[in-house]
Amino acid sequence: MSLWLTDWKTDGGGAWSGRRIMAQVGGAYAGHLDVYVHPDGQALEVTELTVSPDHQLRNLASVMMDALYAAYPTAWINHGGRGPEETRWWDRYSEPAPERNPHNRPPAEWAHYFDPVMVAAQKARNAYRNRYDGVDGHREAVYRYGEPMEAEARQHAHLFHEPQPQGPDPKADELYGGVRLFLPPRLHRVVHDSSRDAAERAEIVLDHLGHGSLPHRSAWNTTERGAFEDLAHEQVFDTVSRQPATHLTFRVLPLSDQQMPMHEAKATWVRFIDSPGIEVELAGMSWRSPQRPWFTHTAVFDPPLDAAIAPEYAADASPQYRARYSELGYLLPGQTPRRSENTSPYAGREAEIRAWADRLRQGIAQRATDRPDSASGQPAPADHQVHQQQHPPQQTPRIR
Repeated sequence: MSLWLTDWKTDGGGAWSGRRIMAQVGGAYAGHLDVYVHPDGQALEVTELTVSPDHQLRNLASVMMDALYAAYPTAWINHGGRGPEETRWWDRYSEPAPERNPHNRPPAEWAHYFDPVMVAAQKARNAYRNRYDGVDGHREAVYRYGEPMEAEARQHAHLFHEPQPQGPDPKADELYGGVRLFLPPRLHRVVHDSSRDAAERAEIVLDHLGHGSLPHRSAWNTTERGAFEDLAHEQVFDTVSRQPATHLTFRVLPLSDQQMPMHEAKATWVRFIDSPGIEVELAGMSWRSPQRPWFTHTAVFDPPLDAAIAPEYAADASPQYRARYSELGYLLPGQTPRRSENTSPYAGREAEIRAWADRLRQGIAQRATDRPDSASGQPAPADHQVHQQQHPPQQTPRIR
């Protein structure tokens, strides 16, 4: 068995980011534990704990929950309200740190992370389920178990505030997106042939995929590793494909020169919503086989190559995208790949440069006015003439 703590890319949770503990047995999916994590990492909300039917009754759920407590050793962990199966499991489970469960502590200690009224409702529901199923449910550890909590919850409700979303800024940060490709066998061999130039193979892949087909559904991460983890996560749940896959990531430069499209930002990733086709500067590509993830092919485009994140719906594509790409993301007839040249340091500064030149000319004229002998064309001082001669002058005795 192996456990893997990875991102859980979900649209819910507001500013809270999704994280997932994935359990695999013999390399196959066995279960997962999903949580939302507060931006400061000191509070977690458990949302789902699932074990596949083939691996139940082996304490796998408890192992994943123990791993969560170990991964966040100082955070509050709210397990929420429990259904029938969760109630019976919780009664058997030995919580590693019950003092970090908000159900076991007064609201004054954790109300700035969790809504006290909501937690009171969860506690009431859990107490009802315990009575209904005839279990203890660790009632001795629960703060004011079975007592009405509405008044105390309302007293501390003002302490709770939803955090503001924090995440990457597409206008300032490089982003990495990924896609799983199933290439024809011959092309697959070429793309993974390390004896050939990596940049050449990258452009072959891009031609096959389409320059305007960078993934719009995937999350764009702040690191290449995050993009590869997304693809590995997707691979775990793929029980249908038998064809060899290629995990491909793209590195795009900041979108600083265009209007920012609608997007949702989390702690380490951003997703573009209803993408109209977003022009990007593609600075590099990396790819690997899921069977050999330790061997990565990398190509750097310098200068960057122009490309586009595909529109989510072809009918909503922007005029700029439709003028260059087909509905499938391929370059239209007459369109060719372009390199994004570096902007000249003088571009857009014509007036500023002209003002500098005027000031220089004025300064030269002023100095010439102050030294009329030099400005009128009269012979320069003797010491100046010496420096201009090609041969040293004849030495003469110096008068003492």
